[in-house]
Amino acid sequence: MLRLSLVNPLRTTYKRCLAGQSLQANVADSEYSAEPAYPEIQDPSFKARKQRDASEWHEEIRKVPTVEEKLIKINMPRYYGYKVVDFNDSKIPYNALPLTQHYTRTVLEDLPQATGSGSQAVKEEGDKPSEDAGFKAVREDVIEALEFAHDYYKHLEKLPNAGQPSAVEQERTLTQIIVEQLNRALLQALSEQHKHLDEVEVDYNPRHEAFWAVGGVDPPKNVQNSKKGREWQKEDANQSVDRLVQYTGAPYLSLRHRKQLLPWKTPAESEDIELSKQVPRFKHDPRTLGYSTKHQHATNVPGYWPKGNEQNFGLLSFQSRAHFQLRPKSFGDRDLQEALHSLAIKSSYAWLLAQANYNGFNTYNELTYPMNTQTVITNGREWSFYEYQLNTLLLHGNHQDDNPRVNFCRGTKPLPLYAEISTNGKCVDFNDATLRQLLNFYANVPSIQRTNEELQPYVASDISAYENTEQRDFIAKTFKYLASNRPRHLEIPEFYLWEKLYKIDNNNRAMEPKRRFFEREVNPWRRTLDQHDKVYVPRAIRGKSRENRYKKTYYP
Repeated sequence: MLRLSLVNPLRTTYKRCLAGQSLQANVADSEYSAEPAYPEIQDPSFKARKQRDASEWHEEIRKVPTVEEKLIKINMPRYYGYKVVDFNDSKIPYNALPLTQHYTRTVLEDLPQATGSGSQAVKEEGDKPSEDAGFKAVREDVIEALEFAHDYYKHLEKLPNAGQPSAVEQERTLTQIIVEQLNRALLQALSEQHKHLDEVEVDYNPRHEAFWAVGGVDPPKNVQNSKKGREWQKEDANQSVDRLVQYTGAPYLSLRHRKQLLPWKTPAESEDIELSKQVPRFKHDPRTLGYSTKHQHATNVPGYWPKGNEQNFGLLSFQSRAHFQLRPKSFGDRDLQEALHSLAIKSSYAWLLAQANYNGFNTYNELTYPMNTQTVITNGREWSFYEYQLNTLLLHGNHQDDNPRVNFCRGTKPLPLYAEISTNGKCVDFNDATLRQLLNFYANVPSIQRTNEELQPYVASDISAYENTEQRDFIAKTFKYLASNRPRHLEIPEFYLWEKLYKIDNNNRAMEPKRRFFEREVNPWRRTLDQHDKVYVPRAIRGKSRENRYKKTYYP
Protein backbone atom coordinates (compact mmCIF):
# COMPACT_ATOMS: atom_id res chain seq x y z
CA MET A 1 0.00 0.00 0.00
CA LEU A 2 1.38 3.38 -0.98
CA ARG A 3 1.87 5.98 1.81
CA LEU A 4 1.01 9.55 0.83
CA SER A 5 3.35 12.38 1.89
CA LEU A 6 1.85 15.18 3.91
CA VAL A 7 4.61 17.70 3.07
CA ASN A 8 3.54 20.57 0.84
CA PRO A 9 6.19 20.88 -1.95
CA LEU A 10 5.22 24.48 -2.68
CA ARG A 11 5.75 25.51 0.93
CA THR A 12 9.14 23.74 1.05
CA THR A 13 10.30 25.52 -2.09
CA TYR A 14 9.21 28.87 -0.62
CA LYS A 15 11.27 28.27 2.56
CA ARG A 16 14.33 27.35 0.53
CA CYS A 17 14.05 30.54 -1.46
CA LEU A 18 13.88 32.64 1.70
CA ALA A 19 16.93 30.85 3.15
CA GLY A 20 18.89 31.40 -0.08
CA GLN A 21 18.02 35.12 -0.13
CA SER A 22 19.11 35.49 3.53
CA LEU A 23 22.43 33.72 2.85
CA GLN A 24 23.10 35.90 -0.17
CA ALA A 25 22.34 39.01 1.86
CA ASN A 26 24.82 38.00 4.57
CA VAL A 27 27.49 37.27 1.98
CA ALA A 28 26.84 40.59 0.32
CA ASP A 29 27.14 42.43 3.61
CA SER A 30 30.51 40.78 4.32
CA GLU A 31 31.98 41.24 0.83
CA TYR A 32 30.88 44.77 0.03
CA SER A 33 31.36 48.06 1.83
CA ALA A 34 30.16 51.59 1.38
CA GLU A 35 33.58 52.80 0.29
CA PRO A 36 35.77 50.84 -2.14
CA ALA A 37 39.00 49.39 -0.66
CA TYR A 38 41.67 48.85 -3.27
CA PRO A 39 44.85 46.85 -2.66
CA GLU A 40 48.10 48.77 -2.43
CA ILE A 41 49.79 49.34 -5.76
CA GLN A 42 53.30 47.95 -5.45
CA ASP A 43 56.33 48.80 -7.50
CA PRO A 44 57.08 45.77 -9.73
CA SER A 45 60.74 46.71 -10.30
CA PHE A 46 63.54 44.40 -9.21
CA LYS A 47 64.91 46.83 -6.61
CA ALA A 48 61.50 47.36 -5.01
CA ARG A 49 60.86 43.63 -4.82
CA LYS A 50 64.25 43.09 -3.14
CA GLN A 51 63.42 45.78 -0.58
CA ARG A 52 60.05 44.21 0.18
CA ASP A 53 61.66 40.79 0.61
CA ALA A 54 64.23 42.29 2.99
CA SER A 55 61.51 44.04 5.01
CA GLU A 56 59.53 40.81 5.30
CA TRP A 57 62.65 38.97 6.48
CA HIS A 58 63.35 41.64 9.10
CA GLU A 59 59.78 41.32 10.31
CA GLU A 60 60.18 37.55 10.56
CA ILE A 61 63.28 38.05 12.72
CA ARG A 62 61.33 40.37 14.99
CA LYS A 63 58.54 37.83 15.46
CA VAL A 64 60.90 34.98 16.43
CA PRO A 65 60.09 34.33 20.12
CA THR A 66 63.49 33.64 21.74
CA VAL A 67 66.91 35.31 21.74
CA GLU A 68 68.72 32.17 20.58
CA GLU A 69 66.34 31.63 17.67
CA LYS A 70 66.73 35.23 16.52
CA LEU A 71 70.46 34.73 16.06
CA ILE A 72 69.83 31.44 14.25
CA LYS A 73 67.30 33.21 12.01
CA ILE A 74 69.88 35.86 11.07
CA ASN A 75 72.34 33.12 10.08
CA MET A 76 69.80 31.08 8.10
CA PRO A 77 70.67 32.44 4.61
CA ARG A 78 74.33 31.35 4.76
CA TYR A 79 75.53 27.84 5.58
CA TYR A 80 79.19 28.87 5.39
CA GLY A 81 78.70 32.24 7.05
CA TYR A 82 78.73 35.81 5.79
CA LYS A 83 81.57 37.75 4.22
CA VAL A 84 82.19 40.39 6.88
CA VAL A 85 84.56 43.28 7.50
CA ASP A 86 86.92 42.25 10.30
CA PHE A 87 86.60 44.80 13.11
CA ASN A 88 88.71 44.06 16.18
CA ASP A 89 90.39 45.77 19.12
CA SER A 90 93.96 45.16 17.94
CA LYS A 91 94.03 46.77 14.49
CA ILE A 92 93.26 50.41 13.73
CA PRO A 93 94.56 51.64 10.35
CA TYR A 94 95.62 55.17 9.59
CA ASN A 95 92.76 57.71 9.34
CA ALA A 96 90.20 55.20 10.64
CA LEU A 97 88.03 57.65 12.62
CA PRO A 98 85.69 58.74 9.75
CA LEU A 99 85.03 55.12 8.82
CA THR A 100 84.39 54.17 12.46
CA GLN A 101 81.93 57.02 12.93
CA HIS A 102 80.14 56.10 9.70
CA TYR A 103 79.97 52.39 10.58
CA THR A 104 78.55 53.14 14.04
CA ARG A 105 76.61 56.37 13.26
CA THR A 106 78.36 58.14 16.12
CA VAL A 107 78.78 61.83 16.93
CA LEU A 108 81.98 62.53 18.89
CA GLU A 109 82.13 65.12 21.68
CA ASP A 110 84.45 66.12 24.51
CA LEU A 111 83.90 64.63 27.94
CA PRO A 112 83.70 67.21 30.77
CA GLN A 113 86.50 66.60 33.23
CA ALA A 114 85.39 65.55 36.68
CA THR A 115 86.12 67.95 39.51
CA GLY A 116 85.93 67.30 43.22
CA SER A 117 87.52 64.70 45.40
CA GLY A 118 87.15 61.05 44.69
CA SER A 119 83.78 59.49 45.30
CA GLN A 120 82.29 62.91 46.04
CA ALA A 121 83.30 64.12 42.56
CA VAL A 122 80.84 66.48 40.92
CA LYS A 123 80.68 67.83 37.40
CA GLU A 124 79.24 71.28 38.10
CA GLU A 125 81.60 74.15 37.45
CA GLY A 126 82.40 76.38 40.35
CA ASP A 127 82.38 73.66 43.02
CA LYS A 128 85.83 73.16 44.51
CA PRO A 129 85.46 70.85 47.51
CA SER A 130 88.51 70.36 49.65
CA GLU A 131 90.43 67.12 49.89
CA ASP A 132 88.60 64.77 52.24
CA ALA A 133 89.88 61.83 54.23
CA GLY A 134 88.02 59.36 52.01
CA PHE A 135 89.84 60.45 48.87
CA LYS A 136 93.20 60.35 50.62
CA ALA A 137 92.53 56.77 51.75
CA VAL A 138 91.56 55.72 48.23
CA ARG A 139 94.63 57.48 46.85
CA GLU A 140 96.93 55.56 49.17
CA ASP A 141 95.27 52.25 48.23
CA VAL A 142 95.67 52.98 44.51
CA ILE A 143 99.35 53.91 44.88
CA GLU A 144 99.96 50.75 46.87
CA ALA A 145 98.20 48.68 44.17
CA LEU A 146 100.38 50.27 41.47
CA GLU A 147 103.57 49.54 43.36
CA PHE A 148 102.47 45.97 44.01
CA ALA A 149 101.62 45.45 40.32
CA HIS A 150 105.08 46.56 39.18
CA ASP A 151 106.76 44.46 41.83
CA TYR A 152 104.76 41.39 40.81
CA TYR A 153 105.58 41.97 37.13
CA LYS A 154 109.30 42.08 37.94
CA HIS A 155 108.87 38.76 39.72
CA LEU A 156 107.26 37.27 36.59
CA GLU A 157 110.15 38.44 34.45
CA LYS A 158 112.62 36.53 36.63
CA LEU A 159 110.85 33.19 36.22
CA PRO A 160 112.90 30.62 34.26
CA ASN A 161 110.16 30.01 31.66
CA ALA A 162 109.41 33.71 31.12
CA GLY A 163 111.18 33.82 27.75
CA GLN A 164 111.62 37.04 25.80
CA PRO A 165 108.14 38.49 25.08
CA SER A 166 107.69 41.32 22.61
CA ALA A 167 107.10 44.91 23.68
CA VAL A 168 103.36 44.54 22.97
CA GLU A 169 103.12 41.41 25.13
CA GLN A 170 105.07 43.08 27.93
CA GLU A 171 102.76 46.08 28.00
CA ARG A 172 99.67 43.90 27.81
CA THR A 173 100.82 41.74 30.73
CA LEU A 174 101.80 44.68 32.92
CA THR A 175 98.59 46.59 32.16
CA GLN A 176 96.49 43.51 32.90
CA ILE A 177 98.04 43.29 36.38
CA ILE A 178 97.62 47.03 37.00
CA VAL A 179 93.96 47.07 35.95
CA GLU A 180 93.09 44.04 38.07
CA GLN A 181 94.84 45.46 41.14
CA LEU A 182 93.27 48.90 40.76
CA ASN A 183 89.83 47.39 40.27
CA ARG A 184 90.26 45.29 43.40
CA ALA A 185 91.41 48.29 45.44
CA LEU A 186 88.64 50.59 44.19
CA LEU A 187 85.84 48.07 44.71
CA GLN A 188 87.05 47.45 48.23
CA ALA A 189 87.40 51.15 49.06
CA LEU A 190 84.19 52.44 47.44
CA SER A 191 81.70 49.61 47.98
CA GLU A 192 80.81 50.81 51.48
CA GLN A 193 79.67 54.20 50.22
CA HIS A 194 78.41 53.08 46.79
CA LYS A 195 76.25 50.00 47.31
CA HIS A 196 75.84 49.29 43.61
CA LEU A 197 79.47 48.12 43.50
CA ASP A 198 78.55 45.18 45.74
CA GLU A 199 76.27 43.88 42.98
CA VAL A 200 78.59 44.19 39.98
CA GLU A 201 79.80 41.16 38.06
CA VAL A 202 83.50 41.28 37.13
CA ASP A 203 84.63 39.62 33.89
CA TYR A 204 88.34 39.06 33.22
CA ASN A 205 89.30 39.11 29.53
CA PRO A 206 85.68 38.61 28.44
CA ARG A 207 84.63 37.80 24.92
CA HIS A 208 82.93 40.76 23.20
CA GLU A 209 81.53 40.17 19.71
CA ALA A 210 78.90 41.95 17.65
CA PHE A 211 77.45 41.76 14.14
CA TRP A 212 75.72 44.51 12.20
CA ALA A 213 75.02 45.82 8.69
CA VAL A 214 76.12 49.22 7.37
CA GLY A 215 74.70 51.01 4.34
CA GLY A 216 75.96 53.78 2.12
CA VAL A 217 79.16 52.01 0.95
CA ASP A 218 80.34 51.90 -2.64
CA PRO A 219 80.01 48.43 -4.22
CA PRO A 220 83.14 46.37 -4.90
CA LYS A 221 84.31 45.87 -8.46
CA ASN A 222 83.04 42.30 -8.68
CA VAL A 223 79.54 43.43 -7.62
CA GLN A 224 79.58 46.22 -10.19
CA ASN A 225 80.66 43.89 -12.98
CA SER A 226 78.04 41.33 -11.95
CA LYS A 227 75.24 43.90 -12.12
CA LYS A 228 76.45 45.35 -15.39
CA GLY A 229 76.11 41.91 -16.95
CA ARG A 230 72.38 41.80 -16.17
CA GLU A 231 69.89 43.90 -18.09
CA TRP A 232 67.59 44.52 -15.11
CA GLN A 233 70.46 45.68 -12.87
CA LYS A 234 72.59 47.81 -15.16
CA GLU A 235 71.19 51.07 -13.81
CA ASP A 236 71.90 50.08 -10.18
CA ALA A 237 75.48 48.91 -10.75
CA ASN A 238 77.05 51.96 -9.05
CA GLN A 239 74.52 52.39 -6.25
CA SER A 240 75.65 51.95 -2.65
CA VAL A 241 75.37 48.56 -0.97
CA ASP A 242 75.34 47.18 2.56
CA ARG A 243 78.52 45.86 4.14
CA LEU A 244 78.37 43.37 7.01
CA VAL A 245 80.65 44.00 9.98
CA GLN A 246 81.82 41.56 12.67
CA TYR A 247 83.61 42.92 15.74
CA THR A 248 85.73 40.72 18.01
CA GLY A 249 87.49 41.95 21.13
CA ALA A 250 88.69 40.98 24.59
CA PRO A 251 89.16 43.85 27.08
CA TYR A 252 91.27 43.55 30.18
CA LEU A 253 88.27 43.66 32.47
CA SER A 254 84.60 44.62 32.43
CA LEU A 255 81.96 45.34 35.06
CA ARG A 256 78.27 44.54 34.64
CA HIS A 257 75.19 45.47 36.68
CA ARG A 258 71.53 44.51 36.66
CA LYS A 259 70.43 48.14 36.18
CA GLN A 260 71.14 50.60 33.39
CA LEU A 261 73.14 53.80 33.53
CA LEU A 262 71.28 57.08 33.14
CA PRO A 263 71.46 58.50 29.60
CA TRP A 264 73.14 61.89 29.29
CA LYS A 265 71.32 62.76 26.06
CA THR A 266 67.55 63.12 25.78
CA PRO A 267 65.60 61.40 22.96
CA ALA A 268 64.93 64.81 21.39
CA GLU A 269 68.66 65.51 21.20
CA SER A 270 69.38 62.12 19.60
CA GLU A 271 66.61 62.45 16.98
CA ASP A 272 67.81 65.31 14.80
CA ILE A 273 68.12 64.85 11.07
CA GLU A 274 70.48 67.83 10.87
CA LEU A 275 72.71 66.29 13.52
CA SER A 276 72.78 63.00 11.62
CA LYS A 277 74.22 64.84 8.63
CA GLN A 278 77.26 65.72 10.75
CA VAL A 279 78.26 62.06 10.94
CA PRO A 280 81.16 61.52 8.50
CA ARG A 281 80.48 59.35 5.46
CA PHE A 282 83.13 56.90 4.30
CA LYS A 283 81.80 55.39 1.08
CA HIS A 284 84.99 53.67 -0.06
CA ASP A 285 85.70 50.00 0.40
CA PRO A 286 87.10 49.42 3.93
CA ARG A 287 89.97 47.43 2.42
CA THR A 288 91.37 50.68 1.06
CA LEU A 289 92.31 51.63 4.64
CA GLY A 290 93.76 48.24 5.51
CA TYR A 291 90.81 46.37 6.98
CA SER A 292 90.46 42.75 5.94
CA THR A 293 87.44 40.55 5.25
CA LYS A 294 86.63 37.03 6.36
CA HIS A 295 83.81 34.49 6.31
CA GLN A 296 82.06 33.55 9.52
CA HIS A 297 78.64 33.26 11.09
CA ALA A 298 77.07 36.29 12.73
CA THR A 299 77.76 36.26 16.48
CA ASN A 300 76.71 38.57 19.31
CA VAL A 301 78.40 37.81 22.63
CA PRO A 302 78.64 40.49 25.39
CA GLY A 303 80.78 38.33 27.68
CA TYR A 304 78.03 36.06 29.02
CA TRP A 305 75.30 33.74 27.81
CA PRO A 306 71.69 34.93 27.42
CA LYS A 307 70.16 32.72 30.10
CA GLY A 308 70.56 32.84 33.86
CA ASN A 309 72.47 36.11 34.25
CA GLU A 310 70.86 39.11 35.94
CA GLN A 311 73.82 41.49 35.53
CA ASN A 312 73.21 42.09 31.83
CA PHE A 313 74.08 45.78 31.43
CA GLY A 314 77.62 47.05 30.94
CA LEU A 315 78.93 49.48 33.54
CA LEU A 316 82.63 49.84 32.70
CA SER A 317 85.25 48.17 30.47
CA PHE A 318 89.03 48.56 30.23
CA GLN A 319 90.50 48.34 26.73
CA SER A 320 94.11 47.74 25.69
CA ARG A 321 96.27 50.10 23.67
CA ALA A 322 99.35 47.88 23.59
CA HIS A 323 99.18 47.45 19.82
CA PHE A 324 99.71 51.20 19.42
CA GLN A 325 103.41 50.52 19.95
CA LEU A 326 103.47 49.07 16.43
CA ARG A 327 102.03 52.29 15.04
CA PRO A 328 104.63 54.30 13.09
CA LYS A 329 105.68 57.52 14.80
CA SER A 330 105.34 59.31 11.48
CA PHE A 331 101.55 59.16 11.80
CA GLY A 332 101.75 61.92 14.42
CA ASP A 333 99.98 62.72 17.67
CA ARG A 334 96.73 63.68 15.97
CA ASP A 335 96.34 60.28 14.36
CA LEU A 336 97.13 58.63 17.71
CA GLN A 337 94.30 60.59 19.32
CA GLU A 338 91.93 59.66 16.49
CA ALA A 339 92.94 56.01 16.84
CA LEU A 340 92.03 56.12 20.53
CA HIS A 341 88.65 57.62 19.63
CA SER A 342 88.10 54.91 17.02
CA LEU A 343 88.90 52.12 19.47
CA ALA A 344 86.57 53.58 22.10
CA ILE A 345 83.70 54.07 19.63
CA LYS A 346 83.73 50.62 18.04
CA SER A 347 84.38 48.70 21.28
CA SER A 348 81.60 50.58 23.12
CA TYR A 349 79.15 50.26 20.23
CA ALA A 350 79.83 46.55 19.81
CA TRP A 351 79.44 45.79 23.53
CA LEU A 352 76.13 47.66 23.75
CA LEU A 353 74.90 46.06 20.52
CA ALA A 354 75.63 42.58 21.90
CA GLN A 355 73.76 43.45 25.10
CA ALA A 356 70.83 44.78 23.07
CA ASN A 357 70.83 41.53 21.08
CA TYR A 358 70.21 39.57 24.28
CA ASN A 359 67.16 41.80 24.87
CA GLY A 360 65.67 41.00 21.48
CA PHE A 361 67.10 43.83 19.35
CA ASN A 362 69.54 43.53 16.45
CA THR A 363 70.82 45.41 13.46
CA TYR A 364 67.47 44.94 11.67
CA ASN A 365 65.11 45.63 14.62
CA GLU A 366 65.40 49.07 16.18
CA LEU A 367 66.19 49.80 19.80
CA THR A 368 63.25 51.17 21.83
CA TYR A 369 65.29 52.78 24.65
CA PRO A 370 68.83 54.17 24.98
CA MET A 371 71.69 52.17 26.46
CA ASN A 372 74.85 53.59 28.05
CA THR A 373 78.28 52.38 29.05
CA GLN A 374 81.71 53.69 30.10
CA THR A 375 85.03 52.78 28.49
CA VAL A 376 88.62 53.27 29.64
CA ILE A 377 91.63 52.81 27.34
CA THR A 378 94.92 52.49 29.18
CA ASN A 379 98.48 51.22 29.11
CA GLY A 380 98.83 51.54 32.87
CA ARG A 381 100.28 55.04 32.87
CA GLU A 382 98.07 56.95 30.41
CA TRP A 383 94.30 56.72 30.74
CA SER A 384 91.60 57.82 28.27
CA PHE A 385 88.00 58.02 29.51
CA TYR A 386 84.89 57.69 27.32
CA GLU A 387 81.13 57.57 27.75
CA TYR A 388 78.92 56.10 25.04
CA GLN A 389 75.16 56.26 24.49
CA LEU A 390 73.50 53.86 22.04
CA ASN A 391 70.29 55.27 20.54
CA THR A 392 69.90 53.47 17.23
CA LEU A 393 70.87 50.22 15.53
CA LEU A 394 69.43 50.88 12.06
CA LEU A 395 72.47 51.61 9.90
CA HIS A 396 71.69 49.56 6.78
CA GLY A 397 70.10 50.53 3.50
CA ASN A 398 68.35 53.88 3.32
CA HIS A 399 68.55 54.35 7.08
CA GLN A 400 71.90 56.11 6.61
CA ASP A 401 69.93 59.02 5.13
CA ASP A 402 66.44 58.62 6.62
CA ASN A 403 67.18 57.63 10.22
CA PRO A 404 67.07 60.76 12.43
CA ARG A 405 68.74 59.07 15.41
CA VAL A 406 72.46 59.10 16.10
CA ASN A 407 74.72 57.59 18.77
CA PHE A 408 76.91 59.73 20.99
CA CYS A 409 80.42 59.30 22.32
CA ARG A 410 82.35 61.76 24.44
CA GLY A 411 85.91 61.31 25.63
CA THR A 412 89.09 62.86 26.96
CA LYS A 413 92.68 63.03 25.85
CA PRO A 414 95.14 60.58 27.47
CA LEU A 415 95.66 61.59 31.10
CA PRO A 416 98.76 60.38 33.00
CA LEU A 417 98.11 58.52 36.24
CA TYR A 418 101.77 58.48 37.33
CA ALA A 419 105.15 59.23 35.80
CA GLU A 420 107.16 56.15 36.75
CA ILE A 421 108.02 53.64 39.46
CA SER A 422 111.41 54.47 40.96
CA THR A 423 114.20 51.98 41.54
CA ASN A 424 113.15 51.57 45.16
CA GLY A 425 109.58 50.67 44.04
CA LYS A 426 107.85 53.97 44.87
CA CYS A 427 105.30 55.76 42.66
CA VAL A 428 106.53 59.11 41.29
CA ASP A 429 104.35 62.13 40.29
CA PHE A 430 100.93 60.64 40.96
CA ASN A 431 98.11 62.58 39.20
CA ASP A 432 95.05 63.17 41.37
CA ALA A 433 92.93 64.49 38.48
CA THR A 434 93.18 61.19 36.62
CA LEU A 435 92.21 59.28 39.74
CA ARG A 436 89.18 61.55 40.25
CA GLN A 437 88.02 60.81 36.71
CA LEU A 438 88.38 57.07 37.31
CA LEU A 439 86.54 57.30 40.63
CA ASN A 440 83.79 59.23 38.92
CA PHE A 441 83.24 56.29 36.56
CA TYR A 442 83.01 53.84 39.46
CA ALA A 443 80.70 56.19 41.38
CA ASN A 444 78.26 56.50 38.45
CA VAL A 445 75.22 54.74 39.86
CA PRO A 446 73.08 52.64 37.45
CA SER A 447 69.50 53.39 38.46
CA ILE A 448 67.20 52.48 35.54
CA GLN A 449 65.31 49.22 36.02
CA ARG A 450 62.72 48.36 33.41
CA THR A 451 59.85 45.88 33.36
CA ASN A 452 60.15 42.74 31.23
CA GLU A 453 57.68 44.12 28.68
CA GLU A 454 59.66 47.33 28.31
CA LEU A 455 63.05 45.63 28.50
CA GLN A 456 62.37 42.90 25.94
CA PRO A 457 59.45 43.97 23.72
CA TYR A 458 60.44 41.56 20.92
CA VAL A 459 61.12 38.51 23.13
CA ALA A 460 58.05 36.39 23.75
CA SER A 461 59.53 33.49 25.72
CA ASP A 462 62.63 31.58 26.73
CA ILE A 463 63.75 28.25 25.28
CA SER A 464 63.18 26.70 28.72
CA ALA A 465 59.45 27.33 28.18
CA TYR A 466 59.37 24.79 25.34
CA GLU A 467 57.89 21.50 26.52
CA ASN A 468 59.63 19.49 23.80
CA THR A 469 63.03 18.42 25.14
CA GLU A 470 64.41 17.74 21.68
CA GLN A 471 63.46 21.24 20.56
CA ARG A 472 65.20 22.84 23.55
CA ASP A 473 68.35 20.80 23.01
CA PHE A 474 68.41 21.49 19.27
CA ILE A 475 68.07 25.27 19.68
CA ALA A 476 70.70 25.42 22.45
CA LYS A 477 73.15 23.24 20.52
CA THR A 478 72.73 25.17 17.27
CA PHE A 479 73.09 28.53 19.02
CA LYS A 480 76.29 27.50 20.80
CA TYR A 481 77.73 26.02 17.62
CA LEU A 482 77.18 29.27 15.74
CA ALA A 483 78.64 31.28 18.63
CA SER A 484 81.71 29.02 18.77
CA ASN A 485 82.91 30.19 15.30
CA ARG A 486 84.07 26.67 14.49
CA PRO A 487 84.60 25.95 10.79
CA ARG A 488 82.50 23.38 8.96
CA HIS A 489 83.85 19.84 8.76
CA LEU A 490 84.18 20.37 5.00
CA GLU A 491 85.97 23.46 3.72
CA ILE A 492 84.26 26.08 1.60
CA PRO A 493 84.16 24.90 -2.05
CA GLU A 494 86.54 26.75 -4.33
CA PHE A 495 87.90 26.41 -7.83
CA TYR A 496 91.63 26.27 -8.38
CA LEU A 497 93.64 28.43 -10.74
CA TRP A 498 94.16 25.67 -13.29
CA GLU A 499 90.39 25.08 -13.33
CA LYS A 500 89.73 28.74 -13.98
CA LEU A 501 92.25 28.67 -16.83
CA TYR A 502 91.30 25.39 -18.53
CA LYS A 503 87.63 24.98 -17.57
CA ILE A 504 86.08 28.38 -16.95
CA ASP A 505 87.96 30.85 -19.14
CA ASN A 506 88.80 28.27 -21.84
CA ASN A 507 86.88 25.08 -22.47
CA ASN A 508 89.91 22.86 -23.05
CA ARG A 509 88.76 19.79 -21.08
CA ALA A 510 85.45 19.03 -22.70
CA MET A 511 85.80 15.24 -22.36
CA GLU A 512 86.41 15.35 -18.62
CA PRO A 513 83.41 14.37 -16.43
CA LYS A 514 81.59 17.37 -14.98
CA ARG A 515 81.79 16.69 -11.27
CA ARG A 516 82.83 20.02 -9.79
CA PHE A 517 80.21 22.36 -8.28
CA PHE A 518 80.73 25.15 -10.86
CA GLU A 519 80.33 22.62 -13.70
CA ARG A 520 76.99 21.51 -12.29
CA GLU A 521 75.80 25.11 -11.80
CA VAL A 522 75.76 24.82 -8.01
CA ASN A 523 76.36 28.02 -6.04
CA PRO A 524 77.71 27.04 -2.58
CA TRP A 525 76.94 30.50 -1.19
CA ARG A 526 73.24 29.93 -1.82
CA ARG A 527 73.25 27.01 0.60
CA THR A 528 71.15 27.81 3.65
CA LEU A 529 71.78 26.81 7.23
CA ASP A 530 69.20 24.01 7.21
CA GLN A 531 70.53 22.30 4.04
CA HIS A 532 72.48 19.46 5.59
CA ASP A 533 72.12 15.74 6.27
CA LYS A 534 69.96 14.99 9.27
CA VAL A 535 71.10 12.89 12.21
CA TYR A 536 70.25 9.22 11.75
CA VAL A 537 68.39 7.46 14.58
CA PRO A 538 69.42 3.77 14.95
CA ARG A 539 66.71 1.16 14.69
CA ALA A 540 67.49 -0.10 18.19
CA ILE A 541 66.30 3.29 19.54
CA ARG A 542 63.40 4.14 17.22
CA GLY A 543 61.99 0.63 16.79
CA LYS A 544 60.71 -0.81 13.53
CA SER A 545 59.08 2.42 12.39
CA ARG A 546 60.64 3.95 9.27
CA GLU A 547 59.02 7.34 9.77
CA ASN A 548 61.42 8.57 12.46
CA ARG A 549 64.69 7.44 10.92
CA TYR A 550 66.12 10.97 11.23
CA LYS A 551 65.98 13.46 14.06
CA LYS A 552 63.71 16.43 13.59
CA THR A 553 65.16 19.89 13.15
CA TYR A 554 63.63 23.00 14.71
CA TYR A 555 64.99 25.89 12.72
CA PRO A 556 63.01 29.15 13.12
